[in-house]
Amino acid sequence: MRQRTASHVAKGFTLLETMIALVVLGVGILGLAAMLGDSIAYMQGSQSDFIAQQKAEQTVEAIFTAKYTNSITWAQVSGFSLANPQGLFFTTPQPMLQPGPDGLLGSVNDVGTPPDFILQPGPDGKLGTADDIQVPLSNFTRTIAITNVLTDPNLRNITVTINYTTGRFQRQYVLNTLISAFD
Repeated sequence: MRQRTASHVAKGFTLLETMIALVVLGVGILGLAAMLGDSIAYMQGSQSDFIAQQKAEQTVEAIFTAKYTNSITWAQVSGFSLANPQGLFFTTPQPMLQPGPDGLLGSVNDVGTPPDFILQPGPDGKLGTADDIQVPLSNFTRTIAITNVLTDPNLRNITVTINYTTGRFQRQYVLNTLISAFD
């Protein structure tokens, strides 16, 4: 009888298998790093998101205040055009400007006013002091669309759209509300 000798078979990974695993792992880590970079870049726009929301709300509140204090008529709460010269609001995207003499944001009376801005604390770190910094909202546009509600002639839909650029991202904030002809 012949005796068989136990052969020792090496068990484990070869160098080639290890290199392939490292390449796959490296591709995965690079993908995660790229995603993290994009996430951080997108999140840095949160201040601009907040500004867009506040400017849209400020626009609608100014329209409500003017209408309900009888500063403007129901006919003026509409889009300006050759067909409707009484309307106070441009229907195309407009730069964010300071309010004109009527006090309304985004109205036809804003033409020629300086750009709107936000204030940030200056070197002393306190808001409301002489060294505050004015940051112009030059990368923001505002569109005010006012349409009649077909089922009720005494209601109009106001849509304020704020378009802005933050980093490499184009963003948009839209606020919809209704306004009534009644006080």
